[in-house]
Amino acid sequence: MQKKVVLITGASSGIGKAIGEYLHDKGYKVYGSSRNPKHKELNGIHFVSLDVTKSETITAAVDFIMQKENRIDFLINNAGKGITGALEETPEEEIRHNFEVNYLGVLRVIKAVLPIMRKQRSGMIINITSIAGYMGLPFRGIYSATKGALELTTEAYRMELKPFNIKMTNVAPGDFATNIATGRYHTPVYEDSPYKELYERSLKEMDEGVANGLPPIRMAKKVYRVMRRKNPSIHYKVGEPLQKISIALKHILPDKLYERLLMNYYKL
Repeated sequence: MQKKVVLITGASSGIGKAIGEYLHDKGYKVYGSSRNPKHKELNGIHFVSLDVTKSETITAAVDFIMQKENRIDFLINNAGKGITGALEETPEEEIRHNFEVNYLGVLRVIKAVLPIMRKQRSGMIINITSIAGYMGLPFRGIYSATKGALELTTEAYRMELKPFNIKMTNVAPGDFATNIATGRYHTPVYEDSPYKELYERSLKEMDEGVANGLPPIRMAKKVYRVMRRKNPSIHYKVGEPLQKISIALKHILPDKLYERLLMNYYKL
């Protein structure tokens, strides 16, 4: 029997790498993308060159996999980029780039894979979003916006795809011990900025959250369990209890009370 074929974007490190290696151990044929792969194959992940901001590289990667396997059963949209800064001071070009990677890039890959899954009359797409996408976080507003947009788009996509037996869901991680902090764009801490003190403190807390985050294998195991579901739910969250509770509280508490809790937590 042919192995199920999985394409994971952003698979060279962190959560994507953990998912790819775990799925390989579970018997899947795993293709992982990177903008500039250093290996053709490593720890069971077969690498393809793919930049989510460039449609031609997405088409080439998908075509390559189809030539090899003639099918794609799962797409895991993991590629993403962090961004921090006061909204007022974050350069517009960096805001645009973050949406290009975290939101539009995901839509491009989905668009490339959907005709294949529709022809197969089967397939599952898992979008790796973020718990930050459920709320507007101070000094992470753009990141929250990109992930929140993807959460809502998935809700719409699910309904459109049901007639074709294609499933789609979100898995939202909280803080995980990855290299996202080193790869994200940081708006500079300007000496004359009115946000200087608050932003510096928030940056430190963000980096500590990542450094003390959960191991990526937790996400890998969750994604695997979701893949095995016949009818996956719309949203899944993986994180510390406080992070998951914060989402529930937003639906229960009055808006201003919830805002006050967030401001107290971030010492604003």
